[in-house]
Amino acid sequence: MDIFFIFMVAVGLAMDAFAVSVSCGLCVIERRLQNALKAALFFGFFQWGMLTLGWLAGFTFRTFIEPVDHWIAFVLLAFIGVRMWRESLSDSSEPLDLSSLKLMLTLALATSIDAFAAGISITALGYPIVLPSIIVGIITFALSFVGVLLGCWITQYAHLRKYLDRIGATILIGIGFKILLEHLI
Repeated sequence: MDIFFIFMVAVGLAMDAFAVSVSCGLCVIERRLQNALKAALFFGFFQWGMLTLGWLAGFTFRTFIEPVDHWIAFVLLAFIGVRMWRESLSDSSEPLDLSSLKLMLTLALATSIDAFAAGISITALGYPIVLPSIIVGIITFALSFVGVLLGCWITQYAHLRKYLDRIGATILIGIGFKILLEHLI
């Protein structure tokens, strides 16, 4: 597996985490750098870990996991997106709290399920996992960090906050549908 191919796989896998990070950044008001770093660590670590776990699981559980991985990602992302949309309709809604361990674990897991499936594929191709998993983790970390900061920058238009929250929620739901459709079509 050459470095260019690994890099392209890493960027492809990181795109969901980047989009979710932008959505998260739309909802962050305080401690922007701290929240960007936290999201980047969660997303990067989960992409690295899930790719590695997928590679390991590929040896034994491949036939059981592939049929449902897209449904798991869809349900998790849709649940959070619907929750964000509902909260944007309320005048007293609080911004998304990236300090919530439960929220970060859910988002990181939802965006890394495709990395798990990619790990299974790498097993099937017979490639080693160390270099690809490290590169995927680093690229996901970097894009997620930038994504949160980009979302934060967009929020300077505070009068649009409700609409920005709805856009973020729609992006999450859309990513869930994209993952689902890619596997069903």
